[in-house]
Amino acid sequence: MIPMTLAEIAGVVGGRIVDGEPDIVVTSAVADSREAVPGSLFVAIAGQRVDGHDFVDDARSRGAVVTLSERPVGSPAVVVADPVRALGALAGYVIQRLPDTLVFGITGSSGKTTTKDMLAAILAPHGETVAPRNSFNSEVGLPLTVLSCTTTTRYLVLEMGMRGRGHIAYLCEIAHPRITGLINVGSAHLELLGSREAIAEAKGEIIVGLPEDGVAVLHADNPLVMAQAPRTTARIMTFGEAADATVRATDVTIDPLARASYTVHAAGETARVELRMAGEHQVANALAATAMALAAGVSLADIASSLNAYEPVSKWRMEVHERPDGVIVVNDAYNANPESTRAALKALVAMGKGRRTWAVLGEMKEIGDTSVDEHDAIGRLAVRLDVQRLIAVGEGARPVHLGASHEGSWGNESTWVPDAESALSLLRAEIQPGDVVLVKASRSIGLDVVATGLLEDAP
Repeated sequence: MIPMTLAEIAGVVGGRIVDGEPDIVVTSAVADSREAVPGSLFVAIAGQRVDGHDFVDDARSRGAVVTLSERPVGSPAVVVADPVRALGALAGYVIQRLPDTLVFGITGSSGKTTTKDMLAAILAPHGETVAPRNSFNSEVGLPLTVLSCTTTTRYLVLEMGMRGRGHIAYLCEIAHPRITGLINVGSAHLELLGSREAIAEAKGEIIVGLPEDGVAVLHADNPLVMAQAPRTTARIMTFGEAADATVRATDVTIDPLARASYTVHAAGETARVELRMAGEHQVANALAATAMALAAGVSLADIASSLNAYEPVSKWRMEVHERPDGVIVVNDAYNANPESTRAALKALVAMGKGRRTWAVLGEMKEIGDTSVDEHDAIGRLAVRLDVQRLIAVGEGARPVHLGASHEGSWGNESTWVPDAESALSLLRAEIQPGDVVLVKASRSIGLDVVATGLLEDAP
C-alpha cells in the first residue's frame, strides 16, 4: 500500500478524525480483524451476520492503528456514513496516484478467478503484478486489492463480481480498467436478474466505461457476450474456437487426467499450450487470459510458456488430488452453476476412463425459477455421460437425483442424501481403490468437507 496519513485518508473519504492524531501513518488495509498487521487500517463493516465494529479491539491487538467506521470506537478512527463507500473512494484515489499501472478487469458467470490467476501468472515475469486473493471481487474485496498496490506496481489484475445492475459499473468507476474481459455469460444470477440477457447487460457494464484507447476482450463463442460489443468505443479483441476469433484455439486434445492441450493462433503466430489443470473448459479461460495479455504487449511465445508452467493457485477449483490407493478426488466445491457443473461432469468422465466415477453434487444457487429444471437436467446429463455413481446432496439437489432416475438410472447408481456428512459416510463405505470422485456445489452448501474428508482418509 502507498503509505497515507490519517489526515490524508480523512480528506479523501470526507470523514472526521476521532480519538486519533492526523499524522498517524497507515501502511495496509483489511476488513477482517484476523488479517490486521502493524500499520493497518481496519475497515469496520456492519454486515447481516456480524458487525465489524465488534472486532476493533481484536484488530488493534494485531497492530491496526486506525479504524474506518460508522461511529466512534474508543480508539483512532475515521468516522464516515458508509465505510464500504469510503473504502471505494480511497481505492479510487490510489488508482489516480498510479498513472503507470495498467489495470485489467475480468467478469463472467464462471471462470473469473481461474482467468484472473492465469493472467497474473503471465504478467508477473514482465513487471510487479497485483491480483486478488481467491475471489476478492466485491465492493469490499476489489478496493482492498487496489490498496495493496505500490508505486512500483506495473500490472493490476482485478476480478469483478456482481449481484445486480450497476455493481460492475461501480467497480469500474473505482478502478478505471483499460483492458477488460467479458469471458462468458451463463445462468449464475438468474434469481437476481431474471434472464440471461439481463445478466449479459449487467456484466457488459465492464466494457462501457473503457477509454477509446482501451481494449474489450469478448468471448467469440458466446452470443450473449458478443451482443454487448456495440456498447463500447474501445478496440475489441475476441477469443474462442470460432474461425474469426482474434485469439483462436484449434487441435484441442484431452489427456487421461482431463488436461487440455491446444494450438493457439493470434496475429499470424501459433504456439502449443499444454494446460496442467483438469477440464476442457479451461481452454476458454486460458484464451481469455491470452487475449488480455496480448493486448498488454506480451508476446504469444511468452504467454504460452507461462501457461505451460501454470499451476492452479485458488483453492477448490478443479483441484485434483490422488490418494496412495489410486483414488482421485476432484475438489470443485468453491461454486457451481449449470454451465460449470456440466463442464466438471465432462472432465470427470474424461478423467475416469477405465475407472469407476462418482459425482457428488450439491445445489446450484442463484439460478431462480429455472432451478428445478436445471438440477433435473444435470441429473439426466450424468446418466447420459455414464457417470457410474451419483450422489445428490441436500434438499436443493433432490431434482438431480430425480432427473437421473427418470433418465434411466437404476439400483443405487443415483442416491439422494440429506447432507455432506451423509455423503461422506456413503463414500467411505463404498469407495474403492482407483475410483474418481468429483465434488461440486455452490459454496454455501459446504461440500468441500467431503473432498477434505476423503483426502484425510487416505490409506
